[in-house]
Amino acid sequence: MKKLFLGMAVAATSLVYAQEVKPEPAPAPIPPMKVKEPVRFGIKGAATASQFSEQKLAAKNQKIGFNAGVFVNVPLSEKFALQPEVLYNQMGAKSVVSDNEVSNGSTTVRTKQDYTTTLNYISVPLMLQMKPAHNFYVEAGPEFSYFLDGKYKGETTTSTTVSGTTTTQTLSASESINKDDIKKFNVGLGIGLGYYFTPNLGINARYVNSLTHIYNNSDAVTDAQKNINTNRVFQLGLNYKF
Repeated sequence: MKKLFLGMAVAATSLVYAQEVKPEPAPAPIPPMKVKEPVRFGIKGAATASQFSEQKLAAKNQKIGFNAGVFVNVPLSEKFALQPEVLYNQMGAKSVVSDNEVSNGSTTVRTKQDYTTTLNYISVPLMLQMKPAHNFYVEAGPEFSYFLDGKYKGETTTSTTVSGTTTTQTLSASESINKDDIKKFNVGLGIGLGYYFTPNLGINARYVNSLTHIYNNSDAVTDAQKNINTNRVFQLGLNYKF
């Protein structure tokens, strides 16, 4: 009998204790840690369309060229990165000196003269990039360039049409630019945007406007050349990160 009462007392005590002890809530899930991206090296190349600042923005004034080189992408935070680059960079311009057409009966003669200036630089852009969305970025920063060499090229194209049949003849001549006529250092400002299709491969578009006059104010430079102000360059190319 005593064992029965003792068992009932122990059971009652256990029931009361179980009601008073509240179960502790489950621990909150730990948010995933944000891992900072590593420093990455890469290569890049782009097609360029350049012209001088005093020219009207038109396809006929743009010299088609290229740039190519290497870069290093240094993440500063989740949203910002610094990207220094070293590029072989073509600038310059193209202009139509004259474009005349003369007709005489069934014969039409069209003469067009083009003049192209090519300026080759080693350029060091220093771009600050911001990522408003995953894999997409906008960028801006200075570009420092050192003049290597250049060339003037003149081209005359004569098209003769007789009774509907056209023949074309092209004559060209070129000469190297005197390095003393060009300022050695060129400073510009670039803005652009880009998108990475994969962790390695991306596309980039950039516009660079030089802030430094191209030609030296020397006696060897013509008045027309002294009036040429700065380079303007549009770039569209690919980046590849290792």
